[in-house]
Amino acid sequence: MINTEKKLAIYMDGALDTDYGKMGLGVMRYSPNPISCVIDTKYRGMTVREAIGQPFDYSIVASIEEAYGLGSEVLVLGIAPSGGKFPDSWDPPITNALGLGMSLINGLHDDLNARYGHLLRANAGQLIWDVRKPQKNYSIASAKAAELNNVRTLLVGTDMAAGKMTTGIELYRWFKDHGYSADFLATGQIGMVVSGKGIPLDAIKVDQACGAVEDLVLSAREAEFVFIEGQGSLLHPGSTATLPLMRGSCANHLILCHRANMDHLFDQPKIKMPPLKEFIALNEALTGVCGSLTKARCAGVALNTFGMPEPAARKKIEDIEAETGLPCTDVVRYGADKLCHAILKNQG
Repeated sequence: MINTEKKLAIYMDGALDTDYGKMGLGVMRYSPNPISCVIDTKYRGMTVREAIGQPFDYSIVASIEEAYGLGSEVLVLGIAPSGGKFPDSWDPPITNALGLGMSLINGLHDDLNARYGHLLRANAGQLIWDVRKPQKNYSIASAKAAELNNVRTLLVGTDMAAGKMTTGIELYRWFKDHGYSADFLATGQIGMVVSGKGIPLDAIKVDQACGAVEDLVLSAREAEFVFIEGQGSLLHPGSTATLPLMRGSCANHLILCHRANMDHLFDQPKIKMPPLKEFIALNEALTGVCGSLTKARCAGVALNTFGMPEPAARKKIEDIEAETGLPCTDVVRYGADKLCHAILKNQG
C-alpha cells in the first residue's frame, strides 16, 4: 500500500482522451493522495480540464523527469489497456521513474515486482504495488452473506466502464455523509487504489471467485449499508465477473449503471443494447435463482451523461424513468440523493 501523503503522478500517455484512461480518471476523482501532475505528451502544457473537459485542474507534463521535478513520489499507471496487458513501450518511463526513487502503482495483470523489483532501493522506502495480485486463496462460497442483516447493494452494468465504481463510491459517500454506517467494497484495481482495500476479482481463480467476494462482504458485516463494486456485464461475451459478484455478495439491492445513448456495446458493435427493463429483469432473476438465493430488487438506474448538453441529459433521465419505472440520475452531475433515498425506501 502507498502512504496517503505521497504525491502522485498519473501516467496517461496516449490514453487521456480515451476510454482506456479510466484508471487515471478514477484516481484523479477519488484518491486521498495529493496529485502533482498527469503525464501525456499530446496535451503537454494544458490542464486536464482544458484537454478533455473533465473537472480536474491538474497540470499535464510530457515526461517522468518533469513529473519528478514537480515533487512526484509515486507513479500511477493510469491506463487500463484492453486485456490489462503491460505494453513494452512503457519500459523506459517506468525504468526512469524507479531510477529516480519513485514508487509504482500497477493496476495491470503483469507482475511488475518480478520485472522491476531489482531496481528498488530498499533504504529509500520504494515499493511496487501490484494491485491485481491476489493476497490469499479463498474457500468455496456457501451463501454465508445471505445470513447478514445489512443492506447489500451490488452495482451492475450494461457494459464495461459504465460507471459501476463511480456510482458505488458516490452512494457510499452519501450514506457516510448522512450519518449511516456504510462501507464500499472494491473488486477492481481502481477501486482498490482509491480505497486502499478490496479484491482483484479478475485475477482470482474462477473456482475461488465467489468465495473471494463472500469473504470480502463478510468482512463488512458490521456496516449497515454495503456497496459492492461491480465488474463487467452479463451482456458482454468477454465478461465472467457478474455471477461471482451476485453469488458471493447475496445482494439484496441492485443499481444498474448505463452510459447514455449507447445502442451497442462499446467494443462489440454487433451486440445491441437490449431494453433496459428487460436487462434489469434478467439481473434480478439471476440473483434469486427461482427463490433459492437472496432476491435482489433493482432500486434505480445510474446514468452516465458525460458530454451531453444539460437539456438532453435531463430528457434522457426522464425517458429512462418512464421506460423502467425506476428512479434515474447521473450521480456525478446531479448527486446521489435520488438513488440513495430509493435504497432507503426499499431496504425492507
